Amino acid sequence: MRDGVFALATAPGRAAIAVIRLSGEGVGAVVERLVGKLPPPRRASTRRLRDPDTAELVDEALVLWLPGPGSFTGEDSAELHLHGGAAVVARVAELLLRLGLRLAEPGEFTRRAFENDRLDLAQAEAVADLVDAETEAQRRQALAQLRGDLSRRHETWRSALLDALAMLEAAIDFPDEDLPDALVAGARERLSGVAREIADSVGDTRGERVREGYRIALIGVPNAGKSSLLNGLVGRDVAIVTEIAGTTRDVLETPLVLGGYSVVLADMAGLRATNDRVEAEGVRRAGAWAQAADLRLLVVDGASTGSGWTGPADLLVQGDLVLLNKSDCPPGADRRAAEGWAIERGLETLAVSIRAEELDMLRSRLTEKATAAMTGAEFPAATRMRHREALSTASGFLDRALHAESDPELVAENIRLAARSLERIAGRLDPESVLDRVFSTFCIGK
Repeated sequence: MRDGVFALATAPGRAAIAVIRLSGEGVGAVVERLVGKLPPPRRASTRRLRDPDTAELVDEALVLWLPGPGSFTGEDSAELHLHGGAAVVARVAELLLRLGLRLAEPGEFTRRAFENDRLDLAQAEAVADLVDAETEAQRRQALAQLRGDLSRRHETWRSALLDALAMLEAAIDFPDEDLPDALVAGARERLSGVAREIADSVGDTRGERVREGYRIALIGVPNAGKSSLLNGLVGRDVAIVTEIAGTTRDVLETPLVLGGYSVVLADMAGLRATNDRVEAEGVRRAGAWAQAADLRLLVVDGASTGSGWTGPADLLVQGDLVLLNKSDCPPGADRRAAEGWAIERGLETLAVSIRAEELDMLRSRLTEKATAAMTGAEFPAATRMRHREALSTASGFLDRALHAESDPELVAENIRLAARSLERIAGRLDPESVLDRVFSTFCIGK
């Protein structure tokens, strides 16, 4: 058992209750010195908490004693549910330090749970995601990952790879038997199915989009009405709106929740050629953000003529939307031209303005787009870039294995490397530097 640590598990500041968590060697003895006899395991008990040197009453607390290995960390643990005043918390922390415990580092409780086989690394990451969850979709995904849905999917693939590897190893070890050809064929069939599933999963961004937000870019020429639409969609004045072309010069990201999903809606500089160095940098950033976005909304000033909307239109791909803005004004030539252009390319158009009913219609359509992009029949295979990199590596090894038919030993080695790549997602083979990076993102107390 590692050295004893403690941390405030609730938010700092004035509150009704403050919870201090303890874990590690000597925790039981420390709690006994503070409250007298340990309470029964896993039963909340009211105790008077005293300074062991002076017997001064510090607080009346609810105490939980959680002996290992059945605790969250797998070690002897305890929780002190105190009154939430800052003075109470500070005094108890002082006593715990004096009694030989130290302050926990960020993520140390969850890291100990991982190191004591209470969680795999993917489940440990889900703990952080659950703490950070701000939308219903983020909560559902993090909870499913914590239950092991992501790990089970990867383990199913890994198990199938090991079965294929066993068949190949048998063919290699017993070349004089009648079995090798049948074994190799069976291994190849199993390998092909797993390789196809993993390759498909590499391009599935649903999990990361749920965590980080579905990214929507408002693009168009200056004064097309992008900033007004942004303000209307989010219901507050986020972007400055003036009649001066080029008012917005940087990418303005605004969080939004649509249908229970996190969305990042971005207003940006109007896309046009300019000699202004500052505006030119804004145009460059706008183009880069738009290209990386999940959805682009081309805002066309429907009341204008000859506004140059075709330049930004080059960024659109299938599935993007063309917003014919200022529908409450008399139509100009740009509206008819943009509508015809969109129809020719199979792009959806939507007449919009800052009127409430049309904003509601646009918001509803964006909700449908975000929901369709972030839902699926089964749990996503990756919720972080780290997972995607490991899956991509495994896919590469499997591709090599499938193209090395004449050399069973080379096929077997590539299968073995692919299985190890999957194991890294669960943390079985991660080097210490990777673990440090993962757990450093946690808050203290987790």
